[in-house]
Amino acid sequence: MDHESIGPILLGAEKIQKRVRELGNQITRDFMGKSLHLIGILKGASLFHSDLVRAIKLELSLDFIAVGSYGNRTNSSGEVRILKDLDESIKEKDVILVEDIVDTGLTLHYLLQNLSARDPSSLKTVTLLNKPSRRKIEVPVEYIGFDIPDKFVVGYGLDYAQKYRNLEDIRILQK
Repeated sequence: MDHESIGPILLGAEKIQKRVRELGNQITRDFMGKSLHLIGILKGASLFHSDLVRAIKLELSLDFIAVGSYGNRTNSSGEVRILKDLDESIKEKDVILVEDIVDTGLTLHYLLQNLSARDPSSLKTVTLLNKPSRRKIEVPVEYIGFDIPDKFVVGYGLDYAQKYRNLEDIRILQK
C-alpha cells in the first residue's frame, strides 16, 4: 500500500492510543460502580471500540450496530438505515454509543432517537473524531477524542470504498 498517495498524517498512532486511554479513564471515573454496555457502530468504529473497551476498567458488555449512509462516496447521502441491529436488549442499561466520526450529525441523531426508544437507563456518546464545521443537526457528544478540520480522513477503522481501515494513523485522503 502506497501510504504517500493516501495523504498526510493528521493523527499519529501514538497520539490516538494516548487519547483512547484518556477517554477510557474518564468514562471509568464517570461510571464508577456501574456496569456499562458499549455499542460499536460498524464498521468504522470497530478498532476504536476494541481499544476503548480495553481502556475502560469497569464491568461491561458490548454489542454492535451497523448503519449505512456513505456507500462508496466521500459525503453522506443523508439517508440512514440500519444494516445490522443489536443482538440484545438495552432496556434499563447504561449505554455508551461508540462512533468513529461525527460529521453532519444525521447518523448519530437517527441512532440516538432509535436507541432512546428502547428505554436504556442512560445513553451517552463517545466519538474518536468530531467535525463540528460539517454539522447539519446538533447532537449531544459527551466524550470527544479529537476535533478535526473538514477533510475526508481514513485509517484506524475509517475507510474510503472499504480501503485503508488497517492504517495505524489517521490520514487525510488525497482525491
